[in-house]
Amino acid sequence: MKKYIMLFLMLSMQIAAVCCPVCDQRQPRLLKGITHGAGPESNWDYLIISAVSVIVLLTFFYSVKWLLQPGEQGDDHIKRFI
Repeated sequence: MKKYIMLFLMLSMQIAAVCCPVCDQRQPRLLKGITHGAGPESNWDYLIISAVSVIVLLTFFYSVKWLLQPGEQGDDHIKRFI
């Protein structure tokens, strides 16, 4: 059963990854064949997406870093009581 679920998920992701021809014509050169729908309306959209991407990557980096090495050394820290 697990094989069939994985096969279905992989096939459905492949179909979603292909852009339709109408959307492909409307997109700017940078996004052709990647995304559906309306393209960016201005250059501010690229700036916003870039800023949010940096925030997400930093959040992910520090989440993994502090998950693996929390760094609390005190004997009265909450992790010692749990």
